[in-house]
Amino acid sequence: MDMLLTVVMVIVIALIFDFTNGFHDTANAMATSVATGALKPKVAVAISAVLNLVGAFLSTQVAQTISNGIINEGPNGVEITPTMIFAGLVGAVLWNLATWYLGLPSSSTHALLGGLIGAAIIGSGFDAVNFSAVLTKVVVPAILSPLVAGGVAMLATFAAYRITQNARSHGAEAGFRHGQTVSASLVSLAHGTNDAQKTMGVITLTLIAAGYQASGSAPQFWVIASCGLAIALGTYLGGWRIMRTVGKRITDVKAPQGFAAETSSAATILVSSHLGFALSTTQVTSGAVVGSGLGKKLASVHWGIVGRIGIAWAVTLPAAALVGGLAAWAASTSVIGLIAVAVVALVCGLGFYFLARKHPVTRDNVNDVGEAEERTAQPVGAAGGEN
Repeated sequence: MDMLLTVVMVIVIALIFDFTNGFHDTANAMATSVATGALKPKVAVAISAVLNLVGAFLSTQVAQTISNGIINEGPNGVEITPTMIFAGLVGAVLWNLATWYLGLPSSSTHALLGGLIGAAIIGSGFDAVNFSAVLTKVVVPAILSPLVAGGVAMLATFAAYRITQNARSHGAEAGFRHGQTVSASLVSLAHGTNDAQKTMGVITLTLIAAGYQASGSAPQFWVIASCGLAIALGTYLGGWRIMRTVGKRITDVKAPQGFAAETSSAATILVSSHLGFALSTTQVTSGAVVGSGLGKKLASVHWGIVGRIGIAWAVTLPAAALVGGLAAWAASTSVIGLIAVAVVALVCGLGFYFLARKHPVTRDNVNDVGEAEERTAQPVGAAGGEN
């Protein structure tokens, strides 16, 4: 009964994480389209939610990386218990809520992996983690993916303004806005093929650890469906705080830039999903938005905001690992300890929610930015007219 209770709690908090992943990462697909007016906020999140759900059924490569790659489980590995996985998820959920409150587009992927790694190390030692897989499947993609997406977006933005003569050609701006509808939808689909898979992998890892599923097997259909629905629901509710940061506070995105950023993000995410890389879609899209700002001469990039985002990226994995490790230490003592961790996590989560309500960001004010931020934006590029 203790094992069954633990497994049920893991599945519940895994789906909660998937839900937070949805509203945390809504900005990845729709921030630039909302910022340019290509899509109305409510329509944007509805489209994104549906395509996230569809994307969840298209691939399980990333899920198998999580369930049978990062953590050494099975007869040739160490014993990873559902309690450790539960603790890791606590670390991931709390970090997601903290960065959502601050409006920082941090990586839900790295929060999840960090929480799991910290809990596994506390529970079974360093041998519990396949650091080679962490390096090749997580760290390297984390470094390269935003650079690749940013570089492609920069070149695409430069080309877009050249081809359309500074976007002043008749109908050019409207054309790019229509194009954004397609490119943003593609990002949502790609997001479902990558981020929804991670929670599937966690639940599958739990079922394997508890003996309810064979080691090395793929996620079951009910796992795929429930994770897809959870991330779609979170996406539909909209992460407006982070959407404001990505769409307005990094750079004032125009339609050609938004189209370039979304297209390069979608291509990078889809290729990585096919290869089974558990990359951060947040880092990809944020890198693409910065690249789109650099691709337009004299575009204003708010480097202070970019710096804060970079710090959040750097500390996400170790911070989530620390919380996951502490949760694992407390939860492994007894069932009472496990329940205590759940209660503390619930209280902290509600605390972030009520703090956010004091300064709400909704679909009605998502495109509002402070005058101080506008004044501190630094021009990028040589003097002269726009490209």
